[in-house]
Amino acid sequence: MNSFTMPPAKIAGGPYVMGVLNVTPDSFSDGGVYERAAAPHALAMLEAGADIIDIGGESTRPGAAPVEDGEEIARVVPVIAALRSVTKAPISIDTMKPSVAMAALQAGASLWNDVAALQSPGALETAAALRRPVILMHMQGGPRTMQDEPHYEDVVAEVIAFLKARVAAAEAKGIPDIWVDPGIGFGKTLAHNLALLNNVARIRDETGRPVLIGASRKRFLSVIDERAKNAGRDRLGGSIAAALIAAQNGAAMVRVHDVAETVQALKVWGATL
Repeated sequence: MNSFTMPPAKIAGGPYVMGVLNVTPDSFSDGGVYERAAAPHALAMLEAGADIIDIGGESTRPGAAPVEDGEEIARVVPVIAALRSVTKAPISIDTMKPSVAMAALQAGASLWNDVAALQSPGALETAAALRRPVILMHMQGGPRTMQDEPHYEDVVAEVIAFLKARVAAAEAKGIPDIWVDPGIGFGKTLAHNLALLNNVARIRDETGRPVLIGASRKRFLSVIDERAKNAGRDRLGGSIAAALIAAQNGAAMVRVHDVAETVQALKVWGATL
């Protein structure tokens, strides 16, 4: 990434690890848990091996209600500022809103992780003005409707086409560093998610961009194993398996809730390379 310095990846030959920090009351897996202790939890994830912390103030779980810009800024900016005061580690802001991204980056965030792929009004222009790295994600529909019978003729080809178009739009604005995310669980069935996990290398090669995979604690894991109904620790094993599959298939970064366990699994995997 050009706009800031990523630390050396802690897993030789493997992906960076992005730790998830939700400062929302309604996140699908840890809503409200870390609002009062967000910065300490982020530091704990860094100590456990995370390379970057991804902070979000609006839930994007299926059916989630939107949050006003001011409320989202009030949730994330104090956490970013507190964290930045004690660490130089990269911080990502997970938001669809240009105003939130602007406030977060001014408070010390390092890059913009946008599940809407800079499609919100003014997003491309804001990202160009900020000149920071961006992560562009594919989502069919919006958070409220994305899991209402998602359909594709060819999910891998359609996701790649979308991401290539969004990369081209960002490049045209002079945005310096672009990653892509196929959006596991965002308007996809189990079959769609598995197809995308199996085609990370193709996504990377055809978009020409490094790929982030965020499969941690996603609902499709409970379709594979019905005992994993709870979005928290019940899906730990499945989340680690998905991270390893992503790494094996060429992901440059994995976005996870359970940092220590994922890092350990990636170290064992890396030792076999």
